[in-house]
Amino acid sequence: MKKITILGSTGFVGMSALSVIRNNPTLFQVVALVANKNIITMLQQCRFFTPKFVAMRDEKSANILRKKLKFLNIKTQVLSGKKAICHLASLDEIDHVIAAIVGISGLMPILSAIYSSKTILLANKESLITCGHFFMRALSKNNSKIIPIDSEHSAIFQVLPSKIQNSLGKCNLKNYGIKSVILTASGGPFYNSPFSELSSVTPKQACAHPNWVMGKKISVDSATMMNKGLEYAEARWLFNASHSEIEILIHPQSVIHSMVKYCDGSYLAQLSSSDIKISIAYALSWPIRIDSGSSFLNLEKMQNLSFFEPDFNQFPCLKLAIDAFSNGQSAMIVLNAANESAVKAFLNFRISFIKIAEINSDALMSFCFKEPNSIEEVLDIDRKTKILVEKKIASLEF
Repeated sequence: MKKITILGSTGFVGMSALSVIRNNPTLFQVVALVANKNIITMLQQCRFFTPKFVAMRDEKSANILRKKLKFLNIKTQVLSGKKAICHLASLDEIDHVIAAIVGISGLMPILSAIYSSKTILLANKESLITCGHFFMRALSKNNSKIIPIDSEHSAIFQVLPSKIQNSLGKCNLKNYGIKSVILTASGGPFYNSPFSELSSVTPKQACAHPNWVMGKKISVDSATMMNKGLEYAEARWLFNASHSEIEILIHPQSVIHSMVKYCDGSYLAQLSSSDIKISIAYALSWPIRIDSGSSFLNLEKMQNLSFFEPDFNQFPCLKLAIDAFSNGQSAMIVLNAANESAVKAFLNFRISFIKIAEINSDALMSFCFKEPNSIEEVLDIDRKTKILVEKKIASLEF
């Protein structure tokens, strides 16, 4: 029985992971759950899974949860704060850590898990793209393993040779007959709309993904295709791929979640319904497969699968991310920090949708930082960027 900590258990990915675990009760044990301040959902999770530990980032929420659990005679120990979260990610008794905290705030708990030689089931791409060198070096040094949960990276992982699966970030793709990996993208809700017509888009419209149910931040990133840009950066690190070894294609139907192109002309693809539980189940059970609880594709009703190259004029955030990766680690940290702040401002009705790309572009052009030599410097660049971006947002508020 694999013993698990879930970082971000009350978010969409975390709840999906718990659904897979609930569907396979003899295979997995939830030891610890981590959240920010969603007391209601965490209480429900504690009642069902009775984890040994819970950590809430918000101390007030932890105190309230502690009282409610005591009233219900549930023995789960409740902790609070950043250090407690890192502690639960590195417990001796756990095997796997599901990293589903959104944004840079997931970095330190994930590193704590890596330093403790855990298997990381990665849904938090920001931690990898902001400090790829440190991240991959720590994995190797601590004999830790990473398995991607994102549907696109999971799809690629599933059709790679087993030797690459066991050595992510280290293998030369060409040595295994791989010409390129192909990231597919739905294009989000606006792929048919010119960028110039998106100034009046509301947060509700941006979060209404045509195929996937996701959290708000990643839904907005999907609408701007920043998410695909971050996935491009993540793929560079995970698969040790050069720029020429990654392709991006718009695939509106979201049936083929990604592909690998081999040198003999073969394409190996992973097809499934648009349900994150499938990639979570594979990551949890790898290298075998288990019941994810997801529905199957109805192949008989499929009439068309289409693919086309993305238009960078329509999706400027995608181009920003690809270029930023080539410009070094500090550029990726700046872009990620600016985007987190811009998306938050958009969701809070402070800026318009099209200003997200403008803010991200201005951040890359305006802020020059030297390449970081430590995790502390990564976090410092992130912090300083967000302070400067907040001033920009304040000047743009409508």
